[in-house]
Amino acid sequence: MSAMPATLAKHGVKLWHLFLIPFCLIWVYPFVWVASSAFKSQSEMLLGGLSVIPEDWTFDNFRRAWDVANFGSYSINTVIFSFGVVAVVLIVSAMAGYALGRGNMGGRNVIIGVLVTTMFIPTGFTIIPVFELVNSLGLNNTLFGAVLAAAAPVHVVQILLFMGYFAGMPRELEEAARIDGAGYIRVFTRIMLPLAKPIIGTVTLFTFISSWNAFFIPLVFTLGAPDLRTLGVGMYSFYGQYTTDWTGLAAGAFISLLPIIAVFLFLQRTFVEGLAGAVKS
Repeated sequence: MSAMPATLAKHGVKLWHLFLIPFCLIWVYPFVWVASSAFKSQSEMLLGGLSVIPEDWTFDNFRRAWDVANFGSYSINTVIFSFGVVAVVLIVSAMAGYALGRGNMGGRNVIIGVLVTTMFIPTGFTIIPVFELVNSLGLNNTLFGAVLAAAAPVHVVQILLFMGYFAGMPRELEEAARIDGAGYIRVFTRIMLPLAKPIIGTVTLFTFISSWNAFFIPLVFTLGAPDLRTLGVGMYSFYGQYTTDWTGLAAGAFISLLPIIAVFLFLQRTFVEGLAGAVKS
């Protein structure tokens, strides 16, 4: 008799999974359709309906995306831009999160409140002063200037994730290190930061995806240097004055999504652990 509830619960989970499968298919279908359209001809894509299996497979769309639309160069620019943004955001948000999560500074709650408030300010409201600052530094129309423009504004979610994770660490770790003569910076770099690998993976994934898909910032700060465009901006190469290369656009979207999928699969475990640790604390 005692095994009956467990058996029902087990079958209940399976029935729930069966109920969710159609919703998963609906959710995944647009991505599958775009991926399959990258291998179709223009006429088949527009007239083929909802079919996801190409009748005549072609790789010419990828050639146009890589060579004609200059996606080869754009991919290199996007890698430099994304990794630059990730590096700056990790350094700044980790230090800010540690100061807010472990420090005893005055006005801590006010600072957190101001940070949360900035989340509701649209990027368009701050782009002019950021542009003026980057331009005054002589970094406009450079990838480094675009990196600073994307990474310099406060990344509140990343800071809050670090703050929550650091706040949940035992105080005994710091006290033991201070007894051994370690200072504030040494405690942070030698003890706290190595223990925060899960949240580092989470923040890295969040930041990488947003910077890889960024459009507005790279567009504004590379207007005078088209060769420095990223993939997000380079998508517009498929839009003409009167026509649009839809299959080339699908191939370009497919190319730009592959690194995101690879990075997510690589950081999936640390992403879940870091997010769970930050929420728990």
